Amino acid sequence: MEHIEVRTANLKSITIGKLQAKFSVDGTRILRYFIDFWHNDLDLHKELSAPEIYLLQGKVDALVAAWDKKLAEHRKRSAITEGKDAADQMTIEAAARLEALSGILAHTLKVDDRVDWEALKDHGAYTVDPRFLEPKPQRKTTAEPCYQEPDISFWDVLFGRKGRKLAEAKERHETSRRRWQNEQERNAAAFSKEMSEWEARRVAFEAEYAARKQRFLEEQAERNAKVDTLDRGVSTGDQQSIIEHATLVLDKSNYGDLFEKSFVIDYVPDEKTLLIEYDLPSPDNMPTLKGARFIPATGEIRETHISEREQKANFDASCYQICLRTIHEVLEADEHGNIDKVLFNGFTTYVDRTTGRDTTSCIMSVLVNRSDFEAIDLRRVDPKACFKSLKGVSASSLSALAPIPPVMELNKEDRRFIEARSATGWLSEATNLAAIDWEDFEHLVRELFEKEFDTRGGEVKITQASSDGGVDAVAFDPDPITGGKIVIQAKRYTRTVGVSAVRDLFGTMQHESASRGILITTADYGPDAYQFASGKPITLFTGANLLHLLEKHGYKAKIDLREARKELNLRDYR
Repeated sequence: MEHIEVRTANLKSITIGKLQAKFSVDGTRILRYFIDFWHNDLDLHKELSAPEIYLLQGKVDALVAAWDKKLAEHRKRSAITEGKDAADQMTIEAAARLEALSGILAHTLKVDDRVDWEALKDHGAYTVDPRFLEPKPQRKTTAEPCYQEPDISFWDVLFGRKGRKLAEAKERHETSRRRWQNEQERNAAAFSKEMSEWEARRVAFEAEYAARKQRFLEEQAERNAKVDTLDRGVSTGDQQSIIEHATLVLDKSNYGDLFEKSFVIDYVPDEKTLLIEYDLPSPDNMPTLKGARFIPATGEIRETHISEREQKANFDASCYQICLRTIHEVLEADEHGNIDKVLFNGFTTYVDRTTGRDTTSCIMSVLVNRSDFEAIDLRRVDPKACFKSLKGVSASSLSALAPIPPVMELNKEDRRFIEARSATGWLSEATNLAAIDWEDFEHLVRELFEKEFDTRGGEVKITQASSDGGVDAVAFDPDPITGGKIVIQAKRYTRTVGVSAVRDLFGTMQHESASRGILITTADYGPDAYQFASGKPITLFTGANLLHLLEKHGYKAKIDLREARKELNLRDYR
């Protein structure tokens, strides 16, 4: 059979029809060959024909060469279009980010910063299907055998065989009936057993359903009771409740993707003063992209950035806005008059160009009276002038990164560590670590590492709630070679942990002057996280590592991320 070869590197783009031939009337010779081609990317169709196969092959080669050229031009035009579109999109996004910097303060003035306690509660119903879906057993039944009259012929009567035939028919019927009765009894016994087992499974299912539903409702009530307890604590001026309430407010503050928030909060009841140490964005991480242009000749996207002067101005303006916004948010959310003053100390971490090392410094500080601040119309102020009028302390230009002594400092030693509690007594193989209460998870990590360090005289303490960038636990390892101060962060996550969490830990290590950092999660880490941790004194614990460490110390649990994601809707009030 004759055939056609299609020689091209773009064969997947071409659909080839069947080679056909037109014969003479007598069918003895081929008059002409035909073949169809479709180009899927160019949306073209061509039928080729020739009297000889070699002539047809030449036409196919010419067509494929022409289509390859057209495809290359099409892809080039597409690449240019895609490049231009990508550059245009980058320009739009860059403009939006730069615009967002100027609206940091204005954004919060449109938001009610008060905490909606009911919204923090879990009012979801128990959604597991209560029906026992296993089919009910069916009893096997067969019809009772009927008596079959024998065929009695004239000769049977004449020769006296009638009686014998009737007796045989009756005996056959009785035998069939006895077999039928025995089968019915066996079926009845088997059915009774199946029904008993089915009923037992149904009762067990309903009992398990009721137990799980009860556990769900009890855990839901317990979580909601914690929200009520926090609400009451705030209304009565409880110190820890006020700190957690302020943490809730600032955690909820939405800065989009401009930067990741990190802060530490304290409260002085006697002076009704809220103290905030806030990690301002690093000047090295501020958005600088102004626009992008696609260069067709090289296929690259060329970026343009704002000037260094504009970068410094944006950094200064952003920091002043963040300061005023933070003070506004905590005061607006304070419905019970717990706060008379707010201290804001703004820190930033940057690369010291003289040493090449990361450096953290306090670059702005202000102590504000509530009455003075609430008299200000934030919609119309110049953030820097407003900060200065409140007797805020900073260098003339924040972008100079000149360290300043804070107006007042947080006392981190007296209330930093909170009382530990046992978190392993309730563990079982059915415990899903990715779905437990976040405080229980932090205490579990503390207790686990306490056992790990106990053999060498180490100590592990858990810290009060602050924010995601803070320290969840601090370990003190007395080993003179490998020991020292170790900061531990516990992330009860159901999604991959990104590089930002590892950067936060590294920054915290430097701030705490820690020799080592440990990040523990119930999930896993992205490749950027591992790359950043490489070569640094950071240990990344995955969910699998955590389960292994638990097993080492005699505990068993599980991690089911998919199940946890279903259970964690508004579970924690943090």
